[in-house]
Amino acid sequence: MERADDISLKRTSSLYSSPPMGPPDQPNYVNAVVMIETPLGSVNLLRRLQDIERDHDRVRTGVRWGPRTLDLDILLFGEESIYTDTLRIPHRGLTERPFVVVPLAEIMPDLILPNGVCVSDLAAQMQDQTLVRLGHD
Repeated sequence: MERADDISLKRTSSLYSSPPMGPPDQPNYVNAVVMIETPLGSVNLLRRLQDIERDHDRVRTGVRWGPRTLDLDILLFGEESIYTDTLRIPHRGLTERPFVVVPLAEIMPDLILPNGVCVSDLAAQMQDQTLVRLGHD
């Protein structure tokens, strides 16, 4: 795989296992959240992330929440709000999914989300028994 010289990893959460969203006949997902730094704009970052997914044999079949080898999402991009056909920032599931909120709170506990709520407060409300911390990679 080509190295992502245009993306610098700043923080990484632990890995978490969670049941899949969508069709139940697939294995549990492994989730994490990372903080990056990049000179890329949001649209070019999305394209770069999709290139990385393809490098890892991701095939978009059109099945929503179906099995995939890798799924990279942009949750936040600085203070930007973007609503296009291909990109929505903040990510639409950001405040609803324990497998996003809990690892995000791990790496940025004092982050105030666009809805005005502190991510660590939101994570504390999401004591989801189906989310299992696997450790830190």
